[in-house]
Amino acid sequence: MTTALLSLAKHHAIKRPLAMTGELTLTGQVLPVGGIREKVIAARRSDIFELILPDANKRDYEELPDYLKEGMTVHFAKRYRDVADVVFGS
Repeated sequence: MTTALLSLAKHHAIKRPLAMTGELTLTGQVLPVGGIREKVIAARRSDIFELILPDANKRDYEELPDYLKEGMTVHFAKRYRDVADVVFGS
């Protein structure tokens, strides 16, 4: 939601297939979520191979089988600034 609102405010559309998940605090911290495996599978099924995941979910991602991670570009975010840098550039 935050990225969608920021994209609208900046008049800057996201022009590449990109999926992201995580919970955002009012101070900008990206919190972990459950279901990383299912979310990676859903992205692959939708032909999305670039993901932004919470840094705290790095271990969950690393434990996935190689065939699910193959071809994926994954960015891990601790704060929303990390997400914005990936989505909109520095």
